[in-house]
Amino acid sequence: MAAFTPEAPPTLESPWPVALLSSKIKQYIDRLGTAWVEGELTQWNVRGGNVYGKLKDLEVDVTISINVWSSVASRLDADFKQGDRVIAAVKPDYWVKGGTLSMQVYDLRHVGLGDLLERLERLRRQLASEGLFEQARKKPLPFLPHLIGLVTGKDSDAEKDVKKNALLRWPAVQFRTVYAAVQGERSAAEVTAAITQLDADPEVDVIIVARGGGDFQNLLPFSDETLVRTAAATRTPLVSAIGHENDRPLLDEVADLRASTPTDAAKRVVPDVAEELVRVQQARTRMQQRITHHINIEIDRIAQLRSRPALATTSWIVDTRSEEVTRYVARGAELAARTIERAETSVRELAARLRTLSPQSTLDRGYAIVQAGGHVVKSPDAAPDGTPLVITLADGALDAVSGGARERP
Repeated sequence: MAAFTPEAPPTLESPWPVALLSSKIKQYIDRLGTAWVEGELTQWNVRGGNVYGKLKDLEVDVTISINVWSSVASRLDADFKQGDRVIAAVKPDYWVKGGTLSMQVYDLRHVGLGDLLERLERLRRQLASEGLFEQARKKPLPFLPHLIGLVTGKDSDAEKDVKKNALLRWPAVQFRTVYAAVQGERSAAEVTAAITQLDADPEVDVIIVARGGGDFQNLLPFSDETLVRTAAATRTPLVSAIGHENDRPLLDEVADLRASTPTDAAKRVVPDVAEELVRVQQARTRMQQRITHHINIEIDRIAQLRSRPALATTSWIVDTRSEEVTRYVARGAELAARTIERAETSVRELAARLRTLSPQSTLDRGYAIVQAGGHVVKSPDAAPDGTPLVITLADGALDAVSGGARERP
């Protein structure tokens, strides 16, 4: 093997020892300066005065290991725990012997409350400008939900309060519970996933997100932008029951209903069966009273109509119509007699005219009608000598033979 030369670059023939590579990595990392970073403490273990923990990015799933030596930990002016949002002055530290990289903490501070409030206020204004807080977009709750989706911590008091009060009010109500962390680094992602799961279930009528209160920092996951936008986009009505009056998380703003406590959520989502029965009975009583009142009014109105003279006796109708019929019959008889009389006069006049124009009248005066061959003879030429003739008289007819034309006497 070729002789090793420290300054020569490593090659297949002349590789570096592991110690040299580690030392060069350490030299390079040691040249890096200190940087202030912000994140969430997801691990905080104290051993022998030293602290070993992990710091997670607030938005991306990236975590780094941190070490706080006892000399630095003793100077920190605040207590820290898992879930705290902090700003840390860190410097990369490479352990040559183990080949591991960690971040040496030289200073550690809580994120100022003012900074958090300012960020939340900016997010609040952004969401409000998008209309996510508008009352018009909030969905009405079902009157009687058959299946309630519940997002809460496992074995939490919030879960017990919601289910106990709901079942006391309506024993037939059912729950579909999805457990999620309600504080800490996993809270926002797990609550978001639980809401999405229940919203996709067609049997779920309403979703309740319940937590038993907490301080401002413990409630920060319920102001996570992804969680808030997921809640605003649900098709199923959503109730926020975080239980914090002073610092309202943004989930309260986009929820279709905000309940002050988990118990209040159960009371506002599920109707009381006893109260509803009382309301039904009251409604039935009011309906019966209104119907009875209406019937009594109509009975009185019919009685008033029957008491009128026109309806006191029914004979007046027949009597009145009888007189009218008598008048109409008399008038009809009179008109019929006049019509007949005029018709008789007309017939007599027509008969007289008919008799006047009839040939019989002429025959009665001694005249006769001479016919030859079925035709009336009007001139001598129509009946030459020897022509058979029929002569019609007033009382009969004669047969004759024409003697030919002759002069008129």
